[in-house]
Amino acid sequence: MNVLEIRNLKVDFRQGGHVSPAVRGIDLAVKKGETVAIVGESGSGKSVTALSTVSLLAGTAEVSGSVLYNGEEMVGADETTLRRIRGNDISFIFQEPMTSLNPLHILEKQLGESLTLHQGLKGKERDDKIVDLLRKVGIPEPELRKKSYPHELSGGQRQRVMIAMALANGPDLLIADEPTTALDVTIEAQILDLLMDLKRTEDMSLLFITHDLGVVRRIADRVVVMKDGLVVETGPTAQLFDAPSHPYTKMLIEADTIGAPKPVLDQADVLVETEDLRVWFPIKRGLLRRTVGHIKAVNQASLTVREGETLGLVGESGSGKTSLALAVMRLIESKNRITFQGQDIHAFNRKAMRPLRKDMQIVFQDPFGSLSPRMSVAEIIAEGLVIHTDLSKDQQRDAVADILTEVELDPDVMDRYPHEFSGGQRQRIAIARAMILRPKLVVLDEPTSALDRTVQAQIVDLLRDLQQKYQLGYLFISHDLKVVRALSHKVMVMKNGDIVEAGPAQQIFEAPQHPYTQTLLKAAFGS
Repeated sequence: MNVLEIRNLKVDFRQGGHVSPAVRGIDLAVKKGETVAIVGESGSGKSVTALSTVSLLAGTAEVSGSVLYNGEEMVGADETTLRRIRGNDISFIFQEPMTSLNPLHILEKQLGESLTLHQGLKGKERDDKIVDLLRKVGIPEPELRKKSYPHELSGGQRQRVMIAMALANGPDLLIADEPTTALDVTIEAQILDLLMDLKRTEDMSLLFITHDLGVVRRIADRVVVMKDGLVVETGPTAQLFDAPSHPYTKMLIEADTIGAPKPVLDQADVLVETEDLRVWFPIKRGLLRRTVGHIKAVNQASLTVREGETLGLVGESGSGKTSLALAVMRLIESKNRITFQGQDIHAFNRKAMRPLRKDMQIVFQDPFGSLSPRMSVAEIIAEGLVIHTDLSKDQQRDAVADILTEVELDPDVMDRYPHEFSGGQRQRIAIARAMILRPKLVVLDEPTSALDRTVQAQIVDLLRDLQQKYQLGYLFISHDLKVVRALSHKVMVMKNGDIVEAGPAQQIFEAPQHPYTQTLLKAAFGS
């Protein structure tokens, strides 16, 4: 029996006189107790399809076709019917819980609203149900935690709260839209295990939207592959991975395996070296702001990066990866020696560091957040040239055109703004900004985690090519161990500010020694 049946669904978005087709006549079904994964790149129509099920799209959307929930038509249904189904029979979990949870209300209030609205629960009965839900999704000390605000929880805990809210009214169908993309690999594994356990115990069906094929292999009974608003292939998970028939499906699967780095030259010079580097942030209290303790972000970190070499820094959020990288770049205070191109820069002040800044650059995780929306691409990329060189305006534009070509973007786009580009194109712009000064060392802080797998593969190839061409040293921070493996010559594993294991990438991935490293690899690769 089908819980959800979609027939010839079409969704167009009308803006003025312009019509943009998002979904172009798809068929899809979810059986009772089944997990169906919808996969595809950004813009393929995955989320629009999911939101269409209970008419959650914006007013500019024009929907036609049929969406049947347990035989009841949802397309064109009246608001009373839709309100009865939404959150009650069909529930949603979204990608970023911090934007879905109200920052001004405690968890108890947010969970309680749904229980009161849909089930009429009040007082002690409602409070007991809230505690039970939080306990069911693995929130520790739920009696205390229900009084917390969203910002007081970790990313994984916030996602667990979102799952609790989705489960509050015992839905038949749970729709999860990229619920693990922003999470560390170990937290992702916990959330996936939780969802599968809850699906069994609560007797639910699951429609799971993702671009991560590793997740699909792990949880899905059946897969639906979407491209440009169409279903291009569908079938049982094992069959689809073992014998994909559509070229696009084959491309997605191939993009999940993205090669290995080129070897480092034997004669490569050391670029940067640290010895027992320590980053402790003081905790100050009282009227006189006395130091009463420290947040120990990094303890005794010793590392070496040579020309043309990538050191991968892995570990969960809060392990100290980014603090270590920022200390190496002298962007935060630290203790003990940092040597850059033979100079001990540990005691350098801002003025002394300024001439070295062109040789040390950084690429951030979210290009949309790190690129100014008020500056054109040319202004963004040329900013370093304005500060560090005496080039004329024409020479700057020529340099911008050259670097855009190098990162495989058309130089004609230089007068456009960041919002006019896709995520992958924006990340290429961020890389161009870092590379235009021909740096020696580049910190890559989660530069691919917000991107689709196919775009990730393109960015990894680009970074490898640039490294080989200019013998760049990379400090690569990521929780995606597949990408770390594709880029890194050496790996350091961090936990709570300590380096628990370090060595050649092949050794770390094939024969991990520390239990924490083994846990990370098992969560990432399932073995």
